[in-house]
Amino acid sequence: MFVFLISLILSGSAFHNAFYKLSYGNLITKHLIVATLFLVKTRKFSSNYFKSKKAMAAANKFGFLVRAMSSSTKAVKPPIQVFGLEGRYATALYSAASKSQQLDQVEKDITNFQDSLKKDKKLRELVVSPIINKRVMAKAMKETADKAGMTPTSGNLLSLLADNGRLNMFDGIANAFRMIMAAHRGEVVCEVITAKPLDASQSKQLESSLKAFLKSNETLKVTSRVDPNIIGGMIVSIGDKYVDMSIASKVKMYTDIISSAA
Repeated sequence: MFVFLISLILSGSAFHNAFYKLSYGNLITKHLIVATLFLVKTRKFSSNYFKSKKAMAAANKFGFLVRAMSSSTKAVKPPIQVFGLEGRYATALYSAASKSQQLDQVEKDITNFQDSLKKDKKLRELVVSPIINKRVMAKAMKETADKAGMTPTSGNLLSLLADNGRLNMFDGIANAFRMIMAAHRGEVVCEVITAKPLDASQSKQLESSLKAFLKSNETLKVTSRVDPNIIGGMIVSIGDKYVDMSIASKVKMYTDIISSAA
């Protein structure tokens, strides 16, 4: 079915009738398919269009997040630093959302879209498809965001990512943005990885120990994950700190020492 959809996008034929025959349950997916098909059908993305003043305005709008990433003194500094390209996008998004006083709504938009990507395989395939022109996808993402009731800031982020072929980075950007928002609310996010689930007593003792590192105005938010590959012990990530106390890491360390001595 996805191959059929792509062929329709490329040809632009009978897009409305074909769309309504598809059984996509996700509203965002439907909006995106309609927008993409319509843009190709009406040939809004011809070379002449992108030479026009309208295209220049659109490009400037897409670039607002890029400018927010610059060293401008007007940028709003996030409460914590997040790293990598995903972190730069998340930081720019935080700055833009702060200026428009829409932090909570933008966080909701980002979370909802991330959930949609996780639940809808067809949507995931569509947004990262190399077959669809980046400019078509960028415009389609913006129109989809508008119809889904997202803030202009959220829509501009999706357009920018699509225009740069980086929609595949959205999940990492969303996670980084939520880390910033957690710090904004005074929450310290902590992930604990163990080889087997902790019992209630162990969880309570661990949480009590971790709270000792918090400031008076901070609250602890702990998530637990089981990974048998670490063999034993635990790996703790709290804020921007990372502590590996797993048996697997110790085994590797001793193995490396023995190998280098041989």
